Amino acid sequence: MPLIESRYRSLFLALFAVFALYGTSMTIIGATLPKILADFGWTYFVAGLVLGAGAVAYFCSTFVAGYLVKHWGPKRTILLGLAVIASGLTFFAATPDALTNILLSALIGAGQGCVEIGVNWTTLRIDTANTGRPMNLMHGAFAVGAILGPLTVGLLLKGGFDWVAVYRGMAAIFVLLGVLVVLLPMRISAAVPVEDGETPQRLSANPAYWLSFLALFFYVGVELGVSNWVAEYFVAVFAYPPADSALLVSLFWAGLLAGRFGVPLLYRGSRQEASLLGLSTLATASISALCLLGFATPGAFTHAAGIALVFLSGLGCSIYYPAVITLLGSCFPHAQSQAIGFAATGGGVGSFVFPLLMSALSQGWGIRAGFATYAVFAVVMTLAATGLVLSASKRRKC
Repeated sequence: MPLIESRYRSLFLALFAVFALYGTSMTIIGATLPKILADFGWTYFVAGLVLGAGAVAYFCSTFVAGYLVKHWGPKRTILLGLAVIASGLTFFAATPDALTNILLSALIGAGQGCVEIGVNWTTLRIDTANTGRPMNLMHGAFAVGAILGPLTVGLLLKGGFDWVAVYRGMAAIFVLLGVLVVLLPMRISAAVPVEDGETPQRLSANPAYWLSFLALFFYVGVELGVSNWVAEYFVAVFAYPPADSALLVSLFWAGLLAGRFGVPLLYRGSRQEASLLGLSTLATASISALCLLGFATPGAFTHAAGIALVFLSGLGCSIYYPAVITLLGSCFPHAQSQAIGFAATGGGVGSFVFPLLMSALSQGWGIRAGFATYAVFAVVMTLAATGLVLSASKRRKC
């Protein structure tokens, strides 16, 4: 069976490009965080408010976008998201004023929520065999963008390039992709036939509905939290060069990319539950080890070990999100957009709560204590995934 059916390949490739740039927009602020803190004189808490504003707007937007996809269709929802992101990036960091950047971060987050739900829903429809492989590949695009963005920033900073101009360039690319989406045919049926004797279940009556919210709440908080703060963590704890620290964000996402492309290419089965739980456990162990390493004396060993753990943390996180979305789609075939929107809202809440908690703890207790929260909640992330797997397996037997 091909990874992508031939009739959907052009659509998939276009959305792949959209999701790659979307991934860059999710990590670009974290990659430039050391420069923002230095040039604007922000505290960790102010930085947390800026990151948190985008997360709040994101989780509100994902919930609404679930219904927008149902009534507007994915094309209009994605276009709305691209336009809003481009507007926010055009003016972000033009001034050091915290309130202005908080509002612009919220604008970017609102657009990201629309893109997230529109692309995920379309990818589920492309996956007619429900293997989960197209979803893994699509989220591999997210990882591609998340790698190239910080990598490009790191190289530009080393070359003396104005880091603020990066945001303007990204805004222009989002506009170009919006034009591509306008020209893109997106004829995918939203209807799923109801089998004889089947009664559509109320969403909130299914434990998978709530478990998916919790699973993505902890996962996205951990994933984006590590991504946003790992550069500053290495600078503050390991005395790592600031100009090189942005490359660590790319390394984290390189681990995600390896898993998101490797699993669908190497595993030809249709059930990913074992891979989901195994890799989630790897992420928990790697993040925990990275926290413990922060109490060792900085040196060549801690640098090498820390770099390896950053990659393994990304690898462990790789298939968590797409696997949860795929399981959710099979649990709610008649209400996929609403179910995905609610689960993604959980992820958005996590992306708000965790960085804010991290910044508050780092401000009062030091960045080691703040980073340790991700290890604790990575454990809970794995437990939530276990509950969702059991719930989905129970539904298959019914």
